[in-house]
Amino acid sequence: MLAIPIRFGTALFTLFALAVAPGLVPAAAADAIEARIERQGEYIAIKESVLMQVDARIAWEVLSDYDHLARFIPDMKSSRVVSRDGNRALVEQKGEFGFFFYRQPVDVVLEVVEYPMRRIDARRISGNIRDLETRYDLRASDAGVKLDYTGRFIPEFSVPPLFGLPMVRRIVERRFRAMVEEIARRDALARSRPKD
Repeated sequence: MLAIPIRFGTALFTLFALAVAPGLVPAAAADAIEARIERQGEYIAIKESVLMQVDARIAWEVLSDYDHLARFIPDMKSSRVVSRDGNRALVEQKGEFGFFFYRQPVDVVLEVVEYPMRRIDARRISGNIRDLETRYDLRASDAGVKLDYTGRFIPEFSVPPLFGLPMVRRIVERRFRAMVEEIARRDALARSRPKD
């Protein structure tokens, strides 16, 4: 959706508890996250994936909770829906991109298109990211809920050449992990509520 690549998309992380079969994130450590970050010309491209044992509706609620992403996404200062028209929304996000001593403010407006319970696409409309496209795919099966994130972006600011890609990898992975952990946290909370 947004929030995952570098302060965008929204996209995401918080806490876990039980360990389960390899490849699954129930309410456990998000060690099963698969991530690939690479340069593709000017772009930095991201692919992340995780399989969780959670309610797909809760996963969707977290992914599309744009007004509250800043509560659990590292370095995101604010995220808010500016306008909405059906399944389309404009979302403004502000935060920082950085690692240790290197900090860069990020301010972006995204056009978000929702395909409820299946997919969220986002693209940059304005801000100090030159180009940005992200996508969250959500698929439920007997094996669990599969969450895939893909994105690519060109920052308007410079990324330090010596440690740029490893820094981006760490930031992006932290944010995706935060999204996954928030999904698991809310799912565990929903399961602990007494049934009527």
